Amino acid sequence: MRLVDPANRITRDELKQMASAMFGDLVKAVVDLRRELLAVDAELHSDQEAYLLENGSEQRDLWGINLYPELQDEGFVEFDSMINLRPSQGNRSRGIEDPGIREKILKIVYSLVR
Repeated sequence: MRLVDPANRITRDELKQMASAMFGDLVKAVVDLRRELLAVDAELHSDQEAYLLENGSEQRDLWGINLYPELQDEGFVEFDSMINLRPSQGNRSRGIEDPGIREKILKIVYSLVR
């Protein structure tokens, strides 16, 4: 697992290598909205979520996504993870229903991926 933050950005080539080693075309990631960082390169979003929770993140700030490093624009980020099922926060699907949260996630991802 790798933590990606402003001091330790990641390249698309690194994501491509991670994807080919794990799932072929995608890299699972969990975004911390408050701390503006990503955990990447694990088999399950829940592993990344647990790692971040153990290291100072709060549940309400964590959202699971998939990155497709070979794709551009809208195809690069997929908002889909079991950890996103949060009826208590108004999110009743694996996707991310709040457009404001999706926008924040995209801003963080594009600032951390070179």
